[in-house]
Amino acid sequence: MTRPPWEVTAIIRRAGDKFFERYRDSLTWSQLKVLRAIARCRTAALGGHRDQCVRCGHQAISYNSCRNRHCPKCQTNAREKWLCARRQELLPVGYFHLVFSVPHALVPLIWQNQRYLFGLLFEASAATLLEVAADPARLGAEIGFLSILHTWGQTLQRHPHLHCVVPGGGLSPDHSRWIRSAPHFFLPVRVLSRVFRGKFVAGLRQAFLRKQLVFLGQCQSLANEKAFAAFLRTVFSGRVGRLCQGSLWYMRKLSFQASNKGLNRPSPPRCQSAPLVRNYVLHALFR
Repeated sequence: MTRPPWEVTAIIRRAGDKFFERYRDSLTWSQLKVLRAIARCRTAALGGHRDQCVRCGHQAISYNSCRNRHCPKCQTNAREKWLCARRQELLPVGYFHLVFSVPHALVPLIWQNQRYLFGLLFEASAATLLEVAADPARLGAEIGFLSILHTWGQTLQRHPHLHCVVPGGGLSPDHSRWIRSAPHFFLPVRVLSRVFRGKFVAGLRQAFLRKQLVFLGQCQSLANEKAFAAFLRTVFSGRVGRLCQGSLWYMRKLSFQASNKGLNRPSPPRCQSAPLVRNYVLHALFR
């Protein structure tokens, strides 16, 4: 595999101390920990060990890795092991790819309540898939699926959404047979969107009543019950719980590159190191 011209580690190091000095007051302790770990990864700062060939005696120094969950280089082996395990679980059927998204207006509130609202995103989407698929008028089957959270879009801007990989079918209610879905259609998108919207809104209201949400900065006005209710009505008045569906017939490796929206050709990333690092660290997840 060809080594990319730029890696996250190199970009963070390039930003350097000036970045830390500029954004120190706005970064959390966990974000600082992530950046410093990646910047020091595979350097003398973390120590190392000497490797020696048993045949020719050649020696080489290998520096230790940071093992941080956000370090792309350190997670390569873990990712490959995880993908290998998932491939072994694949069934001999077609698969579908579904994406659950939320309105952009909710992003500030979600970022202030990541632990609870990311969890709600998983719970609402999972309950939606299970409920609609179990409906005899739809598929009438008990399904399984894999959900993965993405917190950014193609430009590293905050865009929380879930990717779900779903087998094209499921078990009958008595678990005695396999019920296969149509080859190019799994479940109606509009029905999934409507059910997902209802469950997500209900979860938001319940969290508000139980005082499980915090409201800071631009979200402070939403701490008022009437303002919060009006906000939900406004945000969820149109097509909410955006969802797309497509067939996924095989698993393959993907490569990523920057692209211009609306154009059919890739373009090299044009972003100064400091803003890029700032966007990157915004997606450092809680423990």
